[in-house]
Amino acid sequence: MDAKRILAFLKEVMMNNNRPWFQEHKGEYEAVRAEFERGVQQALERIVTFDPEIAHLKVKDCTYRFYRDTRFSPDKSPYKNHFGAYICAKGKKALRGGYYIHLEPGSCLVAVGSYWLPTNILTACRNEIMGNTDEWLKCVESKPFLKYFGAPETASWDSPQGFGLERLKTSPKDFPRDWEHVRYLRMKDYCCWHHVGDNFFEGDGWLDETEKMFRAAKPMMDFANSVIDDYE
Repeated sequence: MDAKRILAFLKEVMMNNNRPWFQEHKGEYEAVRAEFERGVQQALERIVTFDPEIAHLKVKDCTYRFYRDTRFSPDKSPYKNHFGAYICAKGKKALRGGYYIHLEPGSCLVAVGSYWLPTNILTACRNEIMGNTDEWLKCVESKPFLKYFGAPETASWDSPQGFGLERLKTSPKDFPRDWEHVRYLRMKDYCCWHHVGDNFFEGDGWLDETEKMFRAAKPMMDFANSVIDDYE
């Protein structure tokens, strides 16, 4: 995947996010999109070696439109400034957790897990964490997981790494406030991420490093998915 070319094009889009400019550079867009899709195919081939559940997925099942939906947004810029791919066995719109790669100038990242879970599923996940605490801790307090994603504290999407985008200030209703591991009950999602430099996706070495991150997070994702799957 020619990440350097992709990011260079995205920088141009950020400075010229309008239809006339884009139409003049449509050929370059098609070329860099093909490069990104080649990278997604490489990721699929790597992930299936340790997660056969995604074997049926094609590149088109994982990528998004480059054109923004501006109907309900004050930002009327017609194009995105990033390429992203969500590799999930049940599809991009599923609640089930998956693997995500994101190329954006100055904000490239690798992420794993699920986001925007309904309250009933969060409650079920919290009950599962309390009922199988030792198993959960093995997933989220392993050395590889902590190395790449850290603990669920106060990280935001802009933090270098993190686990849990949103959290409650106190324990959720009907759960014990004084439980030793209550911080895991306060989480409102099970998404973990690791920001990388713009040169991370250059060459083929990124596949090895991304696999390490994906493998480190997979036990956590599998734990949550074992609950989420009951609702999909």
